[in-house]
Amino acid sequence: MILGMSLATFTQFHVIISLIAIISGIVVVLGMLGANRMPGMTALFLITTVATSVTGFMFPTPFDAADVIGIISLVILAMAILALYAYKLAGTWRGVYVVSAMVALYLNCFVLVVQSFMKIGFFHALAPTQKEPPFAVAQGAVLILFIGLGVAAFKKFRPMTRAPAIA
Repeated sequence: MILGMSLATFTQFHVIISLIAIISGIVVVLGMLGANRMPGMTALFLITTVATSVTGFMFPTPFDAADVIGIISLVILAMAILALYAYKLAGTWRGVYVVSAMVALYLNCFVLVVQSFMKIGFFHALAPTQKEPPFAVAQGAVLILFIGLGVAAFKKFRPMTRAPAIA
């Protein structure tokens, strides 16, 4: 029992918040590409991404690579939260926020690909040990996509910090 839930129920809860984190993160990235801060969606993305990492530590398994990714994610998320809420994206903190938010979302998607190849029959048949080319191609495509989106977001996300002057 985890938090009063069966392991199956807790796993379902973890998956749901992970998917909410990924979907809200994609919306936030699209907002970045249009220099839109999207405060509510951004808060949802950050909260659910933190929750995903924290709940990942609650599974009754030995410390493994997933836990390392969780630790890295929480450090990256702390940087994003500081940059956005404490430093208000001032100066270099805008770049820190964009990069850390993109890396946090990438890590969620990286884990999504890993889990998909472990749990979805079609993908598992293609790469049962996750050492086969289809797995490498999928992870490589996700990485390339995120590098491209990250560069574009870094260039385009320059939200206005104050209201424009009225002439």
